[in-house]
Amino acid sequence: MKKIFTAVAVAALSATMAFAVVDENGGGKAWGGHGHRGHRGMMSAHLAKKLNLTDAQKEQWKAMHKTFREQNKSFFDAARQTHLDFRAAKQAGDQAKMDALKSTLQSQRAQFKQLHEAEEAQFVTILTPEQKAQFDALKAERAARRQQREQKQ
Repeated sequence: MKKIFTAVAVAALSATMAFAVVDENGGGKAWGGHGHRGHRGMMSAHLAKKLNLTDAQKEQWKAMHKTFREQNKSFFDAARQTHLDFRAAKQAGDQAKMDALKSTLQSQRAQFKQLHEAEEAQFVTILTPEQKAQFDALKAERAARRQQREQKQ
């Protein structure tokens, strides 16, 4: 179960962190994000810098990401609530409740993955061929690091 939660959390955060773009005048905060803004902002700044995004690209992505978050708000809220319910059941030692929520968590994880892929496909449309190649290289590096961490567990 811990791996499922971790995967859901990673999918949710990576969808936001990997593709949110920094507000250059906003002190490093990510646009449209919630939660750990400082960390997400650093990730966004890193991605924007690595890809050398133009101001126009940043504005395009800002609008795309805002629309994405608005369109999927109810799903993200429901997934967050499911996670909180599972966490409460775990802390209470309620195995029946945990078992009942397991299939919902798995379904939400699959949906997170689909949403992440759709958002990524949209993001890639604003990149130049050179930026896309760099983005693919960054994704491959991240996947390799993730695989190393999973092997250590």
